[in-house]
Amino acid sequence: MDPIFERVSIRRYTDEPVTDEQVERLLRAAMAAPTAKDQRPWEFYVVTDETTRSALAKATPWSTPAGRAPLVIVPCARTRETACPDLVQTDLAICAESVMLEATQLGLGSVIMAVSPDPERMANVTAALGLPGGLEPFCLLAIGNPAESRAQQDRYDETRVHRI
Repeated sequence: MDPIFERVSIRRYTDEPVTDEQVERLLRAAMAAPTAKDQRPWEFYVVTDETTRSALAKATPWSTPAGRAPLVIVPCARTRETACPDLVQTDLAICAESVMLEATQLGLGSVIMAVSPDPERMANVTAALGLPGGLEPFCLLAIGNPAESRAQQDRYDETRVHRI
């Protein structure tokens, strides 16, 4: 089955680490995402350090899974030298979805936790990672071997489709 129809948000993980090869596949998927004018406005922080993951788990009201996952990928937006700054959020959203779909393909679980555009969340993540100026955290992607499972719900709703 296509990972689009298998992906679910997983918030609990085993202690088994995500391999370096899996991390590279996830990052390759992220960087394969399309972007406006091919601007690729991203940098990625790959977090496996327990102390930093614990800080990220406290960065937002909903980021507890970051402390449970053996891996957190933080896509960050470059705020300088982008061709289409008004489309950076769209580019990073597509990138994050690509990571989650590849995680599913690899048999890993993942969940996205919003950071941007909330100033407090962004400041908390910036502090936890020690981000330099010119980078803004977009989201947290907690990733690991799932310690829970469930089937994806069929969310197709014909009443929301308007044919012209």
